[in-house]
Amino acid sequence: MSEPHVLAEAKDGIGWITLNRPAVLNALSHEMTEGLIAASRDFERDPAVRCVVIRGAGTHFMAGGDIKGFHKALTESREAHLAGFEMRVVKAHQLIYHLRRMPKPVLASVQGAAAGFGLSLILACDLAMAADDSFFTLAYRHIGLSADGGATYFLPRIVGERRALEIALLGERFTAQKAQEIGILNWLVPKDRLADETLTLARKLADGPTFALGKAKQLIRSSLDNSWDEHSHREAEYLAACAATEDHFEGLNAFLEKRKPAFKGR
Repeated sequence: MSEPHVLAEAKDGIGWITLNRPAVLNALSHEMTEGLIAASRDFERDPAVRCVVIRGAGTHFMAGGDIKGFHKALTESREAHLAGFEMRVVKAHQLIYHLRRMPKPVLASVQGAAAGFGLSLILACDLAMAADDSFFTLAYRHIGLSADGGATYFLPRIVGERRALEIALLGERFTAQKAQEIGILNWLVPKDRLADETLTLARKLADGPTFALGKAKQLIRSSLDNSWDEHSHREAEYLAACAATEDHFEGLNAFLEKRKPAFKGR
């Protein structure tokens, strides 16, 4: 029996999603797409999960789409492959919807190669930490495709329009240091420290005031698509909702008692 293409485990408030095709650099497959959708859906709905981490098995994050699979399908069943291609992309985008609306932080933990959909996936996450020897490329142009996975939406918002065009139109590989410099990555860590540093950050996020963090995420994620008038009312609405939580009262008590708050995520 073959290994599942996605591993999902919830432990101590952290939902771990592992891309699990290390022999092919975790290239995206139909089974992996289904697994990612299921895992992100389940963690979204599970109140015990207060932070989600996406990582790759083996020595790489994700090398993008299954190029050998594309070639085989075009060679053996071109008409059927092309007829279903758009809907397969739409299906993969369900994962991006889940990550974007997830009412808790989503962290990408990156090592090795992050190409194509792998880079799109990182861009869709809220935060990203990477090993200092990892590398990146939006490689679609090398196989005659435009990008998917939200790359053309998130990339200009993160790095600016001109830089996004450079990355998409040239498809050149760039280093982790460059990715951090232009805003794709939040943190760089030594390769042998990635797992420990990821756990430390995930623990900090999972121990936070989950409801408030989720509302802050929603506000920031929607800010560039709203007018100030719309957004100011949403800020007031969300802040009032946070004020009614147990975590807000706990935060006030902890501040006055000069201790660390023990948030419960509600």
